Amino acid sequence: MSDTPPRASDGGIVRFERRGTTAVITFERPSARNAMTWSMYEQLDQALDRVASEPDLRVAVLRGAGGHFVAGTDIAQFVSFTSGEDGVAYERRLEPVIAKLESLHVVTVAAVEGYAVGSGMVLATACDLRVSTPDARFGVPIAKTLGNCLSLANYARLVAVLGVSRTKAMLLTADPMSAEEARAFGFVLDVIEPDAFDSRLDALCTRVAANAPITLQVTREAVRRIVSRSFGDDGDGSIDEHLVHRAYGSRDFREGVAAFIAKRTPRWEGR
Repeated sequence: MSDTPPRASDGGIVRFERRGTTAVITFERPSARNAMTWSMYEQLDQALDRVASEPDLRVAVLRGAGGHFVAGTDIAQFVSFTSGEDGVAYERRLEPVIAKLESLHVVTVAAVEGYAVGSGMVLATACDLRVSTPDARFGVPIAKTLGNCLSLANYARLVAVLGVSRTKAMLLTADPMSAEEARAFGFVLDVIEPDAFDSRLDALCTRVAANAPITLQVTREAVRRIVSRSFGDDGDGSIDEHLVHRAYGSRDFREGVAAFIAKRTPRWEGR
């Protein structure tokens, strides 16, 4: 099932498609390596809302059309900027979309072919898992190109996944990270040849979707809270036990115990 917004003349589209318990969100502006326009960010926000509204989904895949993931924000979007306040407003506009991606109830997978740079790198980093083709290139080359910067939240996302040294090396040299380097650093789960990419991606989604959904949700949220606190977000420590309560108080937990004792496969309901 697909739900495609009307195509803008040059603004690109973000396509939503449901395949069983997996949602596929596709960035489609191949003439510009899927560089994001304001319209595409808005469509992504709507697609994430669609994922959030369907509780039986288990996985969401982000990918690009035409052999690339996302080559950042379209630089034409910055031509009208005249002050630092414009940059602050841009980052404030982008942050809720990235945060929404991180807070979804499903496991998110970035399926990267070609370039994932700038905001494309941020989107990939905000996902839980990443797989790529051998030609994938990751980076934020702004020190060489635009001379701008990331928001503190996005610097924190990179540091949380890549570590301090690798984040500095990538940003200060402005050199791209190859697929094999990304796998060596643990950023990419697997590097897959193009002819096997879709089938291996589907297998990964099927494997993840078969796991206990509440355990996945609690784990993702717990890691998110740990990381955000380490970079200065005080959070609400009083609700940490809520995550434990949710998992142990679920029907799925009782089903898991019963299935283990009976030596059968559990039937997860997400409740």
